[in-house]
Amino acid sequence: MSTGTTAIGNSAASRDKAHFLHPYTNLKVHETAGPMIVERGKGVYVYDDSGKEYIEGLASLWCVSLGFDNERLVEAAARQMRKLPTYHVFGHKSHDPGIDLAEALIARAPVPMSKVFFANSGSEANDTAIKLIWYYNNALGRPEKKKILSRNKAYHGVTVATASLTGLPNNHRDFDLPIARILHADCPHHYRFAEEGESEEAFATRLAESLEAFILAEGPDTIAAMFAEPIMGAGGVIVPPATYFQKIQPVLKKYDILLVADEVICGFMRTGNYWGTQTFGMQPDILTCAKALSSGYLPISAVMVSEAVYQACVVESEKIGTFGHGYTYSAHPVAAAVALETLKIYDERDILGHVRAVAPVFQRRLKALSDHPLVGETRGTGLIGALELVADKATKQPFEPVGMAGARVNGLCQENGLISRAMGDSLALCPPLIITEAEVGTMFDRLEKALDAAVPVLKG
Repeated sequence: MSTGTTAIGNSAASRDKAHFLHPYTNLKVHETAGPMIVERGKGVYVYDDSGKEYIEGLASLWCVSLGFDNERLVEAAARQMRKLPTYHVFGHKSHDPGIDLAEALIARAPVPMSKVFFANSGSEANDTAIKLIWYYNNALGRPEKKKILSRNKAYHGVTVATASLTGLPNNHRDFDLPIARILHADCPHHYRFAEEGESEEAFATRLAESLEAFILAEGPDTIAAMFAEPIMGAGGVIVPPATYFQKIQPVLKKYDILLVADEVICGFMRTGNYWGTQTFGMQPDILTCAKALSSGYLPISAVMVSEAVYQACVVESEKIGTFGHGYTYSAHPVAAAVALETLKIYDERDILGHVRAVAPVFQRRLKALSDHPLVGETRGTGLIGALELVADKATKQPFEPVGMAGARVNGLCQENGLISRAMGDSLALCPPLIITEAEVGTMFDRLEKALDAAVPVLKG
């Protein structure tokens, strides 16, 4: 039997190369390089199959808020598995974990919300939001008001619709994306796109003016909603310029355009408030969340909707006879039970207070890297941040080819016992929220070693 690669060995790495199709991976390189196999985790650390220790500086893709060995979450899953291991919520069925979690999320919402719909990933949550927006406008008799705004460098998922929202070229190339009715507005990255001498506030004003001109050119009666991450995560941890949301939201309201806050990364204390929405003064009509909702322990996501959006769904479902959307695993009882326990731990352990105590140390160490010869910009808020590598600090000239420097430094981080993530030539850090000041110090010490080791390689 052909495997499409080389002969299969007995090692896990060999079997991985033979059978496993990996996301976000250079598949040709993987046939030779193979995987790093992570065997176990404890606190903010993970360990590979040789026993080497790593600080998980990206919280396993922005997820693991409570670390890798929280026994309460394990027990919550086990208890629910014994009681009701699975069930659906179609056709008027429900269960306690789903009900309790919906109630808990509505109570914690940053703005008044009416109902919660559950899915299994951030991509599914945002995909659901798109469908709800179209459904909403059909209910209001506005069949032409269907275009959806995103932003260049945004990330909203990888389904056909959400990958179209995502404003990153490699998510579109050769997938025949984006689909129709998805538009991309300006990226709010001051370092890269501000004019010479332009303040953050002036840049934000220009972006709001540009957004309004874009809406008018497309036709306000054709634009339904705008999706926005409080901080643009996978696009490079891009923090909005001062006054940005205060200036674009009146534009959206002027033309009756809904705002969707994508809190998949920023939600649950990451930015120093319970929601990134609160950190940046957003007033969304729909809010999506995932990842830290269950500390990444089980797949679950949520879509919170305003009363106006919910009532439109009621009208259409009455007309059609059903609300024809949902997933087999929506509000899966085990995932919901773990998410509910996660929220309880956040409250009981005052994780928000801990983040606010540790974040200044994190941001201070991050900002200090601005002086490093390879670093053009550092940016972040709370316990999320990134640094951007440049060939020339004065001109902001990137390394060529783009992405080479980021990959090199990311590899050196791993050699030094730190897992980070390179996004082009930006290197992101987003550690578990439980990280201590001492562990923050260790994380940045390892990052600095990697950057120093990269200087002779990149500067030659």
